[in-house]
Amino acid sequence: MKDTYLLDNYSINFNGNLLNLNTPIIMSILNTTPDSFFDGGNYNSLEGALKKVEKDLESGATIIDIGGYSTKPNGHEVSLEEEIKRTIPYIEAIIRRFPNVNLSIDTFRGKVASLALQAGAGMINDISAWNIDDEMIKIVSKYKVPYVLMHMRGKPKTMQNQPHYDNLIKDILDFLVKKIDILKSNGLKDIIIDPGFGFGKTIAHNYSILSNLNCFKVLKLPILVGISHKSMIYKKLKISKLDTLNGTTALNMYSLSKGAKILRVHDVKEAMECIKLSEAINKNY
Repeated sequence: MKDTYLLDNYSINFNGNLLNLNTPIIMSILNTTPDSFFDGGNYNSLEGALKKVEKDLESGATIIDIGGYSTKPNGHEVSLEEEIKRTIPYIEAIIRRFPNVNLSIDTFRGKVASLALQAGAGMINDISAWNIDDEMIKIVSKYKVPYVLMHMRGKPKTMQNQPHYDNLIKDILDFLVKKIDILKSNGLKDIIIDPGFGFGKTIAHNYSILSNLNCFKVLKLPILVGISHKSMIYKKLKISKLDTLNGTTALNMYSLSKGAKILRVHDVKEAMECIKLSEAINKNY
């Protein structure tokens, strides 16, 4: 019997373009930071960023998610001015080169999100669910663009200090339900949920969330999974973070089987292969 997630009929309005999520899609990670946990410093030049965008679009990415603030555990704080410098000129350059690109801004700051949307981005990916910056909910309400609502306990600098839950899945669901109600009351229709792998969770928490990912379908919203090259892979396998592509691919395939509709990844080609093979299985091809 086919999984019931195949009956889900999800789409999001991206700058006037309707993105159909009946077939899962890829969100490509573009970190314009010097210190991101996996690829820090690789794309913090316009030339490097444009080459990555071109490669990822050719490999099948539907959305490019650009971020200028590394939110890895114990990461360095970045000023508002520096985050703007790392994102807005890049968005403008990307749109000049690829005018039809679907750009998402990865930020928890309302000001950065607002400037990014004015520059041509069409989506907000907020790790904090506006818990860090109250201005964000005002921006979301004003622009009503698709919004990735992620669960995080604490703040990036402290989130991994012995995270504890009374009931992991229920606690995350309760958090998301309350936030979804607020978003809907502010007129937002395109909401994507992200359980927040690695954000205030132990390795055991991460795998428990993954094994219970289908529980989040009760929210009747598309699920985004971002596990690309994370420590839940290399610490579990006792390998270098540079050797985690195979583990990432394995977990992406599992995520698709549990109902993920958006895979947020560093490696687009391999993730697209997961989607194609998953679809072949589901269609009995």
